[in-house]
Amino acid sequence: MSIGKSNSPEEERPSTDDRSEDRLVERPVEGPSIGTALQQARIAAGLTVDEVSSTTRVRIPIVHAIEEDDFTRCGGDVYARGHIRTLARAVHLDPAPLIESYDAAHGGRPAPTPAAPMFEAERLRPERQRPNWTAAMVAAIVAVIGFVGFTAFGGGDDKAKPVAEGSASPQPAPKQTGAKPPAPTPQPPTPTPSDSAIAAAPKDLVTVVLTADTGASWISAKDHSGRLLFDGTLARGESKTFTDKESVDLVLGDAGAVKLFVNGKEIQDDFQPGQVERLTYTREDPLQSQPQAG
Repeated sequence: MSIGKSNSPEEERPSTDDRSEDRLVERPVEGPSIGTALQQARIAAGLTVDEVSSTTRVRIPIVHAIEEDDFTRCGGDVYARGHIRTLARAVHLDPAPLIESYDAAHGGRPAPTPAAPMFEAERLRPERQRPNWTAAMVAAIVAVIGFVGFTAFGGGDDKAKPVAEGSASPQPAPKQTGAKPPAPTPQPPTPTPSDSAIAAAPKDLVTVVLTADTGASWISAKDHSGRLLFDGTLARGESKTFTDKESVDLVLGDAGAVKLFVNGKEIQDDFQPGQVERLTYTREDPLQSQPQAG
């Protein structure tokens, strides 16, 4: 009889909804997401999004997006990890578990790549060959010395002529010296801006000075309109100065190797070697004052 028959294989097979419910039930309980953890820590620290953005230089829309677990606005995995690490430190949270969670959700951490080669492929345009001012100054100095020597020794015939009676002195006429005035000696440019020059930064402009202190670093700088001011590698000991009437946007490939001055004051953030930083400064920056000498 049909009542005693066993169910067919199709009847015994669980439906799609049943399998989905089984997977939901068997799913292990996880902790809060990266964005939730950062948001809870920020609230517990009594900080607003504006305060966190001012402290970390991470823009407000990006802070909101990360707290909603949206990392598409970070510009890539490297920048996302850097923003997570920076925001975690600002809200007194250990960044290591958050970075591990991000790597697990996005295919793992990639193999380390040197900073300069990684960004060479992303350069918008090749750096223009800059004139060799040192060679030009040396050539100008040599020309001035040659001119002075020619005037001193080649013009001896004029000085050897007898002086007219009644002359007070054998000095040449003023017209002879005024006919060929010596060229002014060019002043060599200062490679690294001094503290006094930094302190004298104009108040109506944003002035950013970068110096590759402990090693080379790739940097990119743009003005408030997005126009590229510089894109290239800063060699160790080399400095660059950028100014704008509203803001300067920076990307540092190796923030730990760069010494940064903004509007006459040194920025002493705890940048780590190899750390990538995206920063924006305005005329009101920096918020923190320069530490006093002990």
